[in-house]
Amino acid sequence: MAAFLDDVIFPVEISRGSAGGPEWKVDIVTLASGREQRNTPWAAPLRSYDARWAIRDKDELYQILELYHITRGPLYGFRMKDWTDFQSCAPSASPAATDQSLGTGDGTTTTFELNKTYTVGSHSHTRRITKPYGTLLIAVDGTATATGWSADMNAGTVTFSTAPASGAQLTWGGSFHVPVRFDGKLDQTALRGEYGDIPSIPLRELKL
Repeated sequence: MAAFLDDVIFPVEISRGSAGGPEWKVDIVTLASGREQRNTPWAAPLRSYDARWAIRDKDELYQILELYHITRGPLYGFRMKDWTDFQSCAPSASPAATDQSLGTGDGTTTTFELNKTYTVGSHSHTRRITKPYGTLLIAVDGTATATGWSADMNAGTVTFSTAPASGAQLTWGGSFHVPVRFDGKLDQTALRGEYGDIPSIPLRELKL
């Protein structure tokens, strides 16, 4: 896999207005009866975005052109803020150390992966978070703690200096980026166009 540029973030004001979101690959077969059989080979969706809708002037478009050269087009991945889903809680709320489960202590394990769980009724889906940013909040059995652990912000893991006790409930809160890459060529003729005539600027989530 080509390198990922963890220090490169897609311009946040452009990402604010970008269209897109998660998409599941679903195979659908229509039977002779008219009923459907549906199945997915994926354990998680892939997100895709189009930045063209957020471009307001040619200077912003030039920022995209610069980034495209730095990443060698689709060769290198980079971070992007998805303004519809970028933290451990709802976008209008403030993250708390008890937002999401980090795992359960067993007295041996010291490193835990960040995940976010989406729940509707009795149904849930867990998403792996690999690119957190900013300040992470960690709690053990509901009590926030700022010491005794460290975070790998490029891998989305938390490591405790001492293994949490067996049965200890570990939780986390904070913000995260989506790892993405350019998904196709960048039409530089857009630099001569007007707002609304800019060709697609597609971005594709990476599974890391």
